[in-house]
Amino acid sequence: MASFSFGAGNAGKLLRIPLYVLGRALTFAIPRTRDLWVFGCAVGLADGAWALWEHAAARGDRAVWLTGGPADEAEARHRGIPAARKASLRGFWLTARAAVIVVTHGFGDVNRYAATGGVIVQLWHGIPLKRIGVDAPVTTQPPLPGAPALVRRALGRLLALSYRRTQRRIRVLPAASEVVRGRLESGFGLPDERVPVTGEPRVDVLSRGTAADRRASARARLAELVPEIGDRRVVLYAPTWRDGAPDPAAPDAAQAAALQSVLDDAEAILLVRSHPLGAGDYAAALGAGGRMLGSDLVSDVTPLLPAVDVLITDYSSLAFDAALVPVPTVFLAPDLADYARSRGFYGTYAEVAGDDVAREWTAATALVRAVLSDPAERERRLARARALSARVHAFDDGENTARVYLAVQAALAAERRP
Repeated sequence: MASFSFGAGNAGKLLRIPLYVLGRALTFAIPRTRDLWVFGCAVGLADGAWALWEHAAARGDRAVWLTGGPADEAEARHRGIPAARKASLRGFWLTARAAVIVVTHGFGDVNRYAATGGVIVQLWHGIPLKRIGVDAPVTTQPPLPGAPALVRRALGRLLALSYRRTQRRIRVLPAASEVVRGRLESGFGLPDERVPVTGEPRVDVLSRGTAADRRASARARLAELVPEIGDRRVVLYAPTWRDGAPDPAAPDAAQAAALQSVLDDAEAILLVRSHPLGAGDYAAALGAGGRMLGSDLVSDVTPLLPAVDVLITDYSSLAFDAALVPVPTVFLAPDLADYARSRGFYGTYAEVAGDDVAREWTAATALVRAVLSDPAERERRLARARALSARVHAFDDGENTARVYLAVQAALAAERRP
């Protein structure tokens, strides 16, 4: 079931205003160090923050991971890295003292009340297809749906002002390409110089080594997570988050059975990767032979993409990651018109998904069958993925993290310059 919505999150922001004010006063009085880096990520020790942590730590920087709970703490101990609970006094102190603060989702990835000052690096967590930040109405959606319109408008303006002021703290926001740079600048309200085109650290794993090595490594890891896979081909269903609402495209029993018949013929297995902040009723798909690949099993699915033979998604940024591999992708978007109206896209959906978007599972299943059984159709979708990757990824050399590190060092140097 869904676990978060913008409305609930915005209500929390308003209630925490006094704590933000207190934290701002304290961080103003606490001097920052010259060498401490703190890292956080909403989904655990993963994503671009982990890639940059490894790079910084390997170069001798004092790097500490700020954890969100027992699972993160256990993972940090397992990896043998310095860590502290972000919501603790030590987490506040470390965030307030850090020269560099690295996040992937928002300031809540670290101690949100001490994230003022220093060089703040927002790595984000995927190339935006759906609108984000101030470009998306849901970002400043006021709580209290039953309140008078005047009150809701006032709260909306307050949230918009707060969001813009908060995002102006960001010093480095890496972009995958010039196309993506424009989207990030718009969504976060940042100038060009703070959004360098470096590539995303989170996808370096999809470019390093040979394609054969990447697939072998991803298959081995996937077999550890889902032993039933064996030698079967992999179809990954990964819908996006819908602001706390359940996935409207979860297949019913008949649809799941029809898909499973196609998978059986192709000696393939269905894996369901629901969004960490919202899911759907996948009982029928799992009963028909599918398996969950949720965030409780693996926090970051990106490194596993080379093991995937077909991706099914709707509006997820995972489509851009898969294009870098490349993976043939089938787009299933039953609520396209409503989603375009309520959330909106950068560019047009057809520029990413093509002109054969499935609106229900019967059509999606037919497309999956074609990809798995027809080499020409598979190659057509691979060519589409390569073309998409060429538009949104300026680099595929596995050196994005190194370029981001240099951008952070340049920001640090500018910070220290008298």
